[in-house]
Amino acid sequence: MKVVFLEDVPGTASIGEIKEVKAGFARNYLLPRRLAAPATESLVKSAEARAVKEARKQDVRDNEARALAERLEASPYTIAAKAGPAGKLFGSVGPADIAAKIEETLRREFARHDVLLPETVKELGDYTVPVRLTKNVNATVSFSVVGEDGTTAADIRARTESGEPAPEAKAKAPEEAAAALEEATSGDVEDAVVEDETE
Repeated sequence: MKVVFLEDVPGTASIGEIKEVKAGFARNYLLPRRLAAPATESLVKSAEARAVKEARKQDVRDNEARALAERLEASPYTIAAKAGPAGKLFGSVGPADIAAKIEETLRREFARHDVLLPETVKELGDYTVPVRLTKNVNATVSFSVVGEDGTTAADIRARTESGEPAPEAKAKAPEEAAAALEEATSGDVEDAVVEDETE
């Protein structure tokens, strides 16, 4: 069945396009939702006029988006998250966290589904992610995930290479020494008590 598209249908057609589609798809999906109509001569003409108008609007949106893309690409973001001593996050950083940072720059809402993050981030480090600004314009956003105390992935690498223990390990060291000392001295006291009893 030949139809003229009255709206954009992602993955199928753009507004004003005339296409041959399966009759069932047209009857059950496109026509009831007014996304397309049978391709009559008058509808084709009005859809073509609408497509030209929509293309002009899209050009304006794309030009604005390109300016936004420059702003987003110029400012890397830092996202603080709770992490363990090896740099693994307790949880993850996902599209919603990145969208929130973008909103701070743009000072308007930014949909998290426009952050094209392939999988959530689960450790400290530097990352880049594409974000969709319009259907024709994407930007590449850089962001660093750091620990809540400001620890970076580079800090952890440097500590590992130098053989320095993790901060938690350092904190435990005096406690372990005290426990070992207590254990050693308690054994001496027990031995002394036993010797006294034998005398």
